[in-house]
Amino acid sequence: MSLEYAIEYPCEMRRQYQEETLRLLARTGSVVSRMVNETLDRSLPPSEESIQFTTRYADDLEKLEQIASYCRTHCPAHLDENLSNQVISNFTTQTSLPNHPHHRTEPIGCLGRIHYPIEGRFERFVANRLQLLYDTLPAEQWPHLLHILIDPESPFDGEGTKELRRVTTAEGLRFFELRVPISLSRKSARLTTDNVFDLFSGFTSADQRATSYQRDLPPLALADYAEFLEALLISDLNNDEFARLCAQSSSYSQFIRFTHAVRLAQKLGVRLLLD
Repeated sequence: MSLEYAIEYPCEMRRQYQEETLRLLARTGSVVSRMVNETLDRSLPPSEESIQFTTRYADDLEKLEQIASYCRTHCPAHLDENLSNQVISNFTTQTSLPNHPHHRTEPIGCLGRIHYPIEGRFERFVANRLQLLYDTLPAEQWPHLLHILIDPESPFDGEGTKELRRVTTAEGLRFFELRVPISLSRKSARLTTDNVFDLFSGFTSADQRATSYQRDLPPLALADYAEFLEALLISDLNNDEFARLCAQSSSYSQFIRFTHAVRLAQKLGVRLLLD
């Protein structure tokens, strides 16, 4: 299970394939990649199941590689190419995203995913950082989304995340490790982490059938989202703290990539699709 996203840049591949096709191909590639990586990590020969799966989807994987090759060489929305070369300017000492197994690239570079369950340690980090922003910054310096979150009429009421938090699949999988959200206090006393994860999921999309994505971040919202995510996840961390968080938390690394996707979509003036 994962939260999937896409930078909706109108490249040649999107002219040839529907958004849903790109998404399904990327999902197949992600599954195969995880199977291969698990085999390598354990120094084991590939299982019969993984061989059968790879054989069954050989045509899709060949098509995926053709698309991925175009992405790597022609597309400005190729997130990992941009991310691998980008310096995170918020740091006092310049650094780039560490090369860590938690931060594995996607075969189609404008697509990405945040795997569930969301780790409890990451949710606690988000709660602590959000509380710190509310407690230490003057209100006039808050990122715009901090004002929206505490507004009694905020659209991010936490109800969507609350429903996800209750779900346990037949296989025992959950969307969140923590069964109850973390409550904030003082100026942000009306908030829990359910409100924040509702905000992360964006807005209901008007063209779900065309894209296969249920939600999106429209271009007008991207600057506010980028400012908020960078303040929440990156600002005032030093290099060592950033590297430690990336090494310890797959959720953190995946949300860092998501943050860069938001900023790149803003730069290109296109939507970020979510589901």
